[in-house]
Amino acid sequence: MKIKSWIKLLSLTVALASLSACGTLRAINNTEDGSGAEAMNVWQRWVDSDGDIAVATTWERKVKDGVTIAEVEQAFTSVAAEENIKSVGEFYLSRELSLRSGKPEKFLKVYSYCSPTIAREMVDFSPHMAAYMPCRLTVVERDDGLWIYALNMDMLIKMGRKLPPELKKSVMQVRNTMWKMMERGAQGEF
Repeated sequence: MKIKSWIKLLSLTVALASLSACGTLRAINNTEDGSGAEAMNVWQRWVDSDGDIAVATTWERKVKDGVTIAEVEQAFTSVAAEENIKSVGEFYLSRELSLRSGKPEKFLKVYSYCSPTIAREMVDFSPHMAAYMPCRLTVVERDDGLWIYALNMDMLIKMGRKLPPELKKSVMQVRNTMWKMMERGAQGEF
């Protein structure tokens, strides 16, 4: 085993031992299977990014060279229709910024999607989840091309309280839809 792995294991052991008295173990017991692995994934992304919490808590996909913004948008629309999720708004930030400044801006647009029924069920289960709604994808033009960003829904699902089986099934459907939108959008597959 590498030294780095031993250090991680030792650190985790010390942390768990020191936190057990304050309810941490009880909270961990109430989470979904895989919560520890997901927490370590988020932690490692946070460390690797020098403490950028946005990097740690999001998914990203580089859009394949040659794929146009229109093709990315068509992929989003196609997947949304296939998976019965509603487009509930778009915020074309770069156009707004360009109108304000009179200068061209790199592309930046937020796409919002929602399943109203599942959203209601999730908020009934945990009202704080409302802060994460609706589900969003953002297309960002960077110097090396287009990128798609979204919230890491695995983090929300696995690190949260255990969901009732039917709600978990519904939430996983939304999670899988957002993942599919990113994957197909990045390839321009519609």
